[in-house]
Amino acid sequence: MLVIKTKNVIKKFKDLVAVDNVNLEVNEGECFGLLGPNGAGKTSLVRMIIGVSPPTQGEIWVLGMDLKTHSREIKAKLGVVPQLDNLDPDLKVMQNLTTFARYFSIPKQEARRRSLEVLKLFELEAKKKNDLKELSGGMKRRLLIARGLLNEPKILILDEPTIGLDPQAKYLVWHKLGELKSQGVTELLCTQNMEEAAVLCDRVGIMHLGKMLSIDTPKNLVSKYVGQDIWEFDVDSLEKDKILNEMKSRGLEFEIMGKKVQVFHVDSEAVFSAMPNLKPKRRTATLEDVFLKLTGRLLVE
Repeated sequence: MLVIKTKNVIKKFKDLVAVDNVNLEVNEGECFGLLGPNGAGKTSLVRMIIGVSPPTQGEIWVLGMDLKTHSREIKAKLGVVPQLDNLDPDLKVMQNLTTFARYFSIPKQEARRRSLEVLKLFELEAKKKNDLKELSGGMKRRLLIARGLLNEPKILILDEPTIGLDPQAKYLVWHKLGELKSQGVTELLCTQNMEEAAVLCDRVGIMHLGKMLSIDTPKNLVSKYVGQDIWEFDVDSLEKDKILNEMKSRGLEFEIMGKKVQVFHVDSEAVFSAMPNLKPKRRTATLEDVFLKLTGRLLVE
């Protein structure tokens, strides 16, 4: 069952096309990752899906409902974890949760029960009476995720959920998100952390300059765009043209980064036998290699 579907969605800000004709389908119970550099359009797409920013053009359905006519019902079933901390600094930890529960008209006793439950889930129950200023950055991040679960959402939308976390806190969050998915919660994850996407996501969509470039499982994306292994070697300026022409003549797929050359979709070092001066090193390809190959290595401001 599809729980999120967008059809030909466009978002413009004056002359800027932030989201350019994006079609997206997210299945019930999966973790779907949106990957892309800054300015790719991920956040603009998510803001449309959660109903806080109307599309300039196109259609969006969430949980089988048209967002244009059922935004209130849809918002009640979403849990949203923003990238920026918007907790109330004047309220204690527990109060942040019980106050937020009012937005969903959750009865007082039930709000307290759920608040204690999510605090325990993210190992924050001992901090329930603390002021926010007494929490570390990682604790605040976990509290934001806990808050996003108060309305027992069908879909949890997370924008950079582990940004700024130390390794222990990051792996705790990953573990809890895995548990939630196993319980049937659909997760839409915006991240620039390629390891996070590879670990958590069933499928990912890579965005760049507002367009959706490719959607598939992390494993399939790696296989399709770079192969299971990447061969790397350095080449000096004197030999560069000769070596590159040789690789072109052999139909090899490669990229140049200064003095370093990366070669894709090669299974054996024997391919380089005609170029004896090379000392290629083999490494396992990752989702980050795919990301860089599709979106480029230059910063886009």
